[in-house]
Amino acid sequence: MTRTVSSRRHAGPGAKDYRSYSFWLETTGEELTPRPLLSGPTEADVAILGAGFTGLWTAYYLLRREPSLRVVVLESEVAGFGASGRNGAWCSSGFPVSPGELQRRFGREATRELLLQMRSAVDEVGRVATAEEIDAQYLRGGQLRVARGPSQLPGLEGAYESFRNLDLDGGLRLLDAEETAERVRITGAEGALYNPHCATIHPARLARGLARAVERLGGEIFEQTTVTDFETGPSPRLVTDSGEVRAGTVVLAGEAYLAQLRKLRREVLPIYSLIVLTEPLSEESWAEIGWEGRECVASNRYTVDYLSRTADGRILFGGRGAPYHYGSRIEDEFDRHDPTHEMLRSTARAWFPALEGARFTHAWGGPLAVPRDWMPTMSYDPARGVATARGYTGQGVATANLSGQTLADLILGRDTAVTHLPTVNHETRAWEPEPLRWLGARYVQRGLMKVDDRAERTGDPPTGKTLAERLGSH
Repeated sequence: MTRTVSSRRHAGPGAKDYRSYSFWLETTGEELTPRPLLSGPTEADVAILGAGFTGLWTAYYLLRREPSLRVVVLESEVAGFGASGRNGAWCSSGFPVSPGELQRRFGREATRELLLQMRSAVDEVGRVATAEEIDAQYLRGGQLRVARGPSQLPGLEGAYESFRNLDLDGGLRLLDAEETAERVRITGAEGALYNPHCATIHPARLARGLARAVERLGGEIFEQTTVTDFETGPSPRLVTDSGEVRAGTVVLAGEAYLAQLRKLRREVLPIYSLIVLTEPLSEESWAEIGWEGRECVASNRYTVDYLSRTADGRILFGGRGAPYHYGSRIEDEFDRHDPTHEMLRSTARAWFPALEGARFTHAWGGPLAVPRDWMPTMSYDPARGVATARGYTGQGVATANLSGQTLADLILGRDTAVTHLPTVNHETRAWEPEPLRWLGARYVQRGLMKVDDRAERTGDPPTGKTLAERLGSH
């Protein structure tokens, strides 16, 4: 039986079976018993909204660099509940905005430095996991972006040229069909771009381990404590139904869930990404598939697919396609979208004929945050006492680590390489009000699917000139 959102058990009023939200949360090796909630007003030097990767990395680096700080983290559910505990297991140097577009917006040197820092963040995640003895199953196997069909080859070649023009092609390799098959055998694969700067992780174990590391360093985490509002200015504070936290600085690190706050409703667009997971495959199936290197795998489709091989021998297949919900709503029921989950299972079988007869044991999903220009921001305004990092568009594991380093340095007044990146204090215009937001998001979602379908049917690469491509370009 495939485990889904609908199987969640409620043990009592307000109680949730957090293990049921993803395979990763199910296999943390702990019961996910919530920490105490905030009970009454308190004060801190830094108050952080969100105990996902961004909030926890920010708390971690603040306390590592200034142990005397009082850092309080408020989480509406439990640490790692959101995207940090439900993603595709990628810890990638990939960035939501392409290298070519970054260079157009910010220039060559700023682009190079940003992408080098992203690569460093991949290594930093592994370093901290080892140093803090977090069993995150970190494996640096690299990434394969595969061309399934001739229409996707020009995109791979263009991506490689973008890195080469930035002198960042060291270690990257364009593979032909035979070389691709030596790594993983995927039907229709005509080539791939190999990038060594990527690892797989057990994301929920990493998040939960980071939370414990923050507490060892003296940070306080209050769970099942929903921030309903925030104030900036002379007296910054995070407001909850069970009390408020006044602080010198408040950090807004809720990613897609920030759209639930009235003041941030149009800052990010919550888009759902869904995942299916097979049972552990037999040795015979793996002999047919290959994939000994456990690289992260994706194709070059606009509509996005992402794959990983788990430590216990399963295939994870994720993708988009679930519809945007009017008013930027986020609900548990949206984690499941039967047509998309079935499409993912069918696509996985099409990629890997060895999956014929294999069971899919899990299906889940969750929202990710898309800014209007696809560009993440890591900002700090000392006059208003507010910092934030957000807008990762599904590429948040390593980016959140970089955000944590950056926000910590900005808050502490440190002048470092990361505090001069183009992400710092980047301003993005707000998304359109409803119903324009809903109409636009649905149009782009459907339009990009049509572009991909046409390219696969004809063998011709996308032109980049359709309205959906222009609206969804990054």
